[in-house]
Amino acid sequence: MMKPELRPWHRLLGALLCCAALAAQTASKTTDTLIVDGDIATPLKLTLSDLAKMAHETVSLAEPDGSKIAYEGVPLIEILKKASLPFGKEIRGKALAGYLLAEARDGYQVVFSLGELDPGLAETRVFVADRRDGKPLSDQQGPIRLVVASDKRPARSVRMIEGLHVVMLRK
Repeated sequence: MMKPELRPWHRLLGALLCCAALAAQTASKTTDTLIVDGDIATPLKLTLSDLAKMAHETVSLAEPDGSKIAYEGVPLIEILKKASLPFGKEIRGKALAGYLLAEARDGYQVVFSLGELDPGLAETRVFVADRRDGKPLSDQQGPIRLVVASDKRPARSVRMIEGLHVVMLRK
């Protein structure tokens, strides 16, 4: 039989083991893959390595304190073109009745109309970023982040992005 004074240590050890298991479970949910799917001809599963091979651009965003943050990433339009979405002269009619749902690991979601993502129609500038100030994104930001450079505030810049889901309302 255990001595009563050992029980608090037992509880502490149990709590630590529980926290470690929860941390391991959360870490296993971290993914370095971006899924592009939905109503598209070419679904994609892009890893960090795949993104690193694509042409990158750098965009600087102002922080409330006046400092600047430089994100490096692939223009979203290039990823959507790779998924065979129509842009340029081909985006008209039914193609304009669609949207992109961006979804993060923590459940955060934002929506973009397909028309606003076409540089020939609008000036929305969206990047799939994998670096911040020259370094890989932190676990709290990434490993992949959607950065909307043209928005006045970063409400649609989605950290820990995992999925881009295309929905066509008219097929």
